[in-house]
Amino acid sequence: MAAAMETEQPGLEIFETAGREEQVPREEQPKLEPFYVERHSWSQLRKLLTDTRKYHGYMMAKAPHDFTFVKKNDPEGPHSDRIYYLAMSGENRENTLFYSEIPKTINKAAVLLLSWKPLLDLFPAILDYGMYSREEELLRERKRIGTVGIASYDYHRESGTFLFQAGSGIYHVKDGGPQGFTQQPLRPILVETSCPNIRMDPKLCPADPNWIAFIHCNDIWISNIESREERRLTFVHNELANVEEDPKSAGVATFVLQEEFDRYTGYWWCPKAQPTLDGGKVLQILYEENDESEVEIIHVTSPMLETRRTDSFRYPKTGTANPKVTFKISEVTINAEGRIADVVDKELVQPFEILFEGVEYIARAGWTPEGKYIWSILLDRSQTRLQIVLIPPALFIPTEDDAMERQKLIDAVPDSVTPFIIYEETTDIWINIHDIFHVFPQTHEDEIEFIFASECKTGFRHLYKVTSVLKESKYKRSCGGLPAPSDFKCLIKEEIAITSGEWEVLGRHGSNIYVDEAKKLVYFQGTKDSPLEHHLYVVNYENPGEVKRLTERGYSHACCVSQDCDMFISKYSNQKNPHCVSLYRLSGSEDDQSCVTPHAFLLKPGSLFPPMAGPLPDYIPPEVFSFESSTGFTLYGMMYKPHNLQPGKKYPTVLFIYGGPQVAIAGAPVTLWIFYDTGYTERYMGHPEHNEQGYYLGSVAMQAEKFPSEPNRLLLLHGFLDENVHFAHTSILLSFLVRAGKPYDLQIYPQERHSIRVPESGEHYELHLLYYLQENLGSRIAAMKAM
Repeated sequence: MAAAMETEQPGLEIFETAGREEQVPREEQPKLEPFYVERHSWSQLRKLLTDTRKYHGYMMAKAPHDFTFVKKNDPEGPHSDRIYYLAMSGENRENTLFYSEIPKTINKAAVLLLSWKPLLDLFPAILDYGMYSREEELLRERKRIGTVGIASYDYHRESGTFLFQAGSGIYHVKDGGPQGFTQQPLRPILVETSCPNIRMDPKLCPADPNWIAFIHCNDIWISNIESREERRLTFVHNELANVEEDPKSAGVATFVLQEEFDRYTGYWWCPKAQPTLDGGKVLQILYEENDESEVEIIHVTSPMLETRRTDSFRYPKTGTANPKVTFKISEVTINAEGRIADVVDKELVQPFEILFEGVEYIARAGWTPEGKYIWSILLDRSQTRLQIVLIPPALFIPTEDDAMERQKLIDAVPDSVTPFIIYEETTDIWINIHDIFHVFPQTHEDEIEFIFASECKTGFRHLYKVTSVLKESKYKRSCGGLPAPSDFKCLIKEEIAITSGEWEVLGRHGSNIYVDEAKKLVYFQGTKDSPLEHHLYVVNYENPGEVKRLTERGYSHACCVSQDCDMFISKYSNQKNPHCVSLYRLSGSEDDQSCVTPHAFLLKPGSLFPPMAGPLPDYIPPEVFSFESSTGFTLYGMMYKPHNLQPGKKYPTVLFIYGGPQVAIAGAPVTLWIFYDTGYTERYMGHPEHNEQGYYLGSVAMQAEKFPSEPNRLLLLHGFLDENVHFAHTSILLSFLVRAGKPYDLQIYPQERHSIRVPESGEHYELHLLYYLQENLGSRIAAMKAM
């Protein structure tokens, strides 16, 4: 099985194309003169690139994101509802929190622009956006975050508490909630700590927003933002300098889960607290514990003499051991005075690998709305079997080192307390993980209802409403023996296809569903009208009928629906128009919700481009084209033509693609598949032991003797500190090229990882590509013609 080359920077291949539409058979083509490629000096190209970057940055400024809709507490009061969001402040790349007022009524004939208002009173002395720690830098790599400042935030609606990380600190402010809306920027309050190092992944406790949790040195801590009481909950990591001797972590998603499954956290607060008899309460945190003892360690050394150091990482190469995983619960008892009275660490009554035989990856996890069950989406190693399981918290017992005491705790757990496999699907290809999973509040003790998206049934990702029966397992723990994989499997009482057809529901990279349980509606994003456009749709999930589109054709939309499903934000654009961000109101019945009209436009003050003003002067949009593949599917491409296109004249053309072993430029390429990670590689190519030929044929390093012998036909670019596609990939390819006597060109970025983060490096990268193409494009095409 072949797989595409995993690379952050795409490949470029040179072709030729005509400036006219008609096609001339090759044998009838007239003899053509050599191409003329206009040349510029390095300095001239640098100025052109700088001007172009400013032009594009002006036209394509990063839009607001991470929206939160908040209703005002006093419906009769003078203030409007609000939306909060992250956006860049000014012309820099610094993200911070803003809000916009949503007016009660508007003149629909007028164009209403919502102004941005800063939520935070920011001064350099308050928020520290200094150098990132190693842990933060690696997490930003996994999330592909290129901006500085606030990357994400947590919000608790009832109290109006915002929580976010900025630099080395965790901060909180309050707006909305009981105190109402502020009219002035708020000064962030630092959450004080006794931790000597960086704190990451902060989260508010939904059951009590005075308590927050965070990760410090691969362990979970909690802190009270009012009383400043702080406590370490887990003790699996020892903060040793030697990675080999410190393989465990708690509450942290390991490399493969972050990079290949888009899961960036490893702990989850229970949404509800359990009351105690003395007026206190019990807070619960589910967390994943990882043991990477058997995972291979790789070393990355900086080549810079002044900062020469070696970083060591756990990296599971395909065919080698992954981390050993399990679930645990930390139970924190809070007394009536609001202080920590007790902390109990709990583990599963039986080992994870026995209860969930064959499971390799915890892809997703969380709690049901009432906090009654833990839910998790689990995958086997080949990623061909997916299970959704419910786990009762009663299946966890206090951690006990004494064997006799532990057995007493095990015996006290009734046989009726077992996991429930409420859904399972298998395929002979692979299963793509997504974020679509909505659990409804339980109305029957022995049933659970949920919405899930599946590709396995039709080949297209669609929504299904499933009702599973929570029956008692046939397996009796007290009788001894081990459970069979089918013992915990539940009966599917009903499965309703909510959507269907040869199109897809989107479910990754921020796309999710929004469920209006009062009206029995589900809002989702998909490609029903065109594979070239993303739209927001709505359909009834109880009695599925016609799927109705809510966004305008001709544009591709990325949408966020409010919690009450009465408004949504859309960022939309097409190849002719830069993106706009608009607010839409959803009101009335389902029947009048097709193609709603904009309620207001969210534009930064001072913007010169009103909504849908069209392209900028001298901008020539690309042309979309299509063709039918040999298998009968329509494929699409996009062509950017020269500004002064002359009919009949031939032009050298650059093919811009993501991956593939055939590309004359390659950025951070995988050249030997046995060097890449388990999650990505085995998904498409299987285990190396079962697909030796595929691994050989798919690895370009093994095909070095087939590379061209002419110089200037291959440019390799790679960040030396790349911890994802290691520099070893480029090193081994170069070794094979040298052995085969093949020429190559190499550009190294000593301080960059897999993605280029430093602006100067990004500019140099693009400049080098342009100069390389300019210097070699004309002669290369001429050489191709002479062949």
